[in-house]
Amino acid sequence: MKILYLFFIAFPLLISLAGAQQESSAAKDISVAFEKNYNSDDINAVFALFSPEMKLALPLNKATNFLNGLKAQAGKIVKRTFIRYENGVYASYKTQFEQGIFLLKLYIDSTSMIGGLFIKPYIEMNSPLLERNISKLILPIKGEWTVIWGGDTKEQNYHVVSTAQKNAFDLVVTNEDGKSYKTDGKINDDYYAFGKDIVAPCDGEVVLAVDGIKDNLPGEMNPIFMTGNTVVIRTANKEYLFFAHFKQSTVNVKEGQSVKQGQILGQCGNSGNSSEAHLHFHIQNVENMNVATGVKCYFDKLIVNGQSKTDYSPVQKDIIRNK
Repeated sequence: MKILYLFFIAFPLLISLAGAQQESSAAKDISVAFEKNYNSDDINAVFALFSPEMKLALPLNKATNFLNGLKAQAGKIVKRTFIRYENGVYASYKTQFEQGIFLLKLYIDSTSMIGGLFIKPYIEMNSPLLERNISKLILPIKGEWTVIWGGDTKEQNYHVVSTAQKNAFDLVVTNEDGKSYKTDGKINDDYYAFGKDIVAPCDGEVVLAVDGIKDNLPGEMNPIFMTGNTVVIRTANKEYLFFAHFKQSTVNVKEGQSVKQGQILGQCGNSGNSSEAHLHFHIQNVENMNVATGVKCYFDKLIVNGQSKTDYSPVQKDIIRNK
């Protein structure tokens, strides 16, 4: 039996959830209500739990077909267990239906309504545990860049609420005054980082390469394609290096291609859920970001705030370049 349903409503990536791995009271209440109404075939009550945006994306007639189809294939919900938040926003549940076990993910918006719903077969993940990278890495940049998000606390790094991105860095290029753009910042070309080369931190194989997503106007974001133009590289030690927000049509590597340390992957852009040109970089333990766990990232040799560092993980406000 194959079931794959996805209904997605746009929401900003920069959402912060306190206690990201503990089910919120809103998620608990809504998920209980969803289960009760689904099991009792009260589709109108399920529909009433949807946000206005969700109702537009999935009108009552489509919601009825979706829920009836799910019930016909999977049956009623027998048991549901909260697992974690994925990408910092989706409350995920291992859900036992009468006819099988599925992954149920609910996005609960700020008004405690269902803004996103995802159901697919549940797969037990025996993911490798990686505390930090083994491969020796150079910075994925040329020249001097500034860390705007990086570190282990929420104050330093909003990514910490996401299981996969918890050790991520966001990097920009700034001038001597700390500004990331030259004049008024209204166009992408005004940003120092826009169009800068992004390079491979070590040898590896490209396992994902996405190109063709338009760059946003500064200040606007595209949460439908959150990572924008993207490259993922698998190292010899099975670390997955994740790069996001490349400039449209500049990704010059392909899936299955071997790359060497220092090889240009593409150019920094402003695609995806990005408000200005920057590089998002993190390491994860498996290829799929939806089920991955972030890995602490250390770079082998680099210059940080004018001083030489070895085996160092940058933090917010660090000014960094390769040694």
